[in-house]
Amino acid sequence: MKFLFVALALLATATNAFVPTRALPRGVSRVTRGGAVNMVEITKGVNFDTVAREWRMKWSPDDDKASLQEIQKVVDDVTGTLKGLDGVKDVQRIVCGGCLDYKLVTSLDADKFGQWEEAGFAPEDEFLTKVKAIPGVSLVETQTFTIMPL
Repeated sequence: MKFLFVALALLATATNAFVPTRALPRGVSRVTRGGAVNMVEITKGVNFDTVAREWRMKWSPDDDKASLQEIQKVVDDVTGTLKGLDGVKDVQRIVCGGCLDYKLVTSLDADKFGQWEEAGFAPEDEFLTKVKAIPGVSLVETQTFTIMPL
């Protein structure tokens, strides 16, 4: 029950639930891994030091996958900006030809993620506006989550 309460409290605070701040939500604490990396503990055994922002959409196979080609052009235009973010760890592209998903995931140090959030996840607005204008692109969404290797 305590886990459910903590999970709901974290969800209620939106993306800020994943960003370490001076005042962490009740039941969430900072821990260190080997004393070197600042980790956030959601609950016992669930720690993270990386927060990611995903931009996702559906593309159409019509016109020899023209929408997929156009999405990639927009991604190529923002990749340098994303890789230059303070605290960036990785920028990844996920494409599924079966379900027609296109996902762009930018991962940052948890301690730096809040700065990007405060800046509106730039260049997110510009990127989303451009891909929404591409014929054949649908279901454009964003999501913030923690991500960790196991």
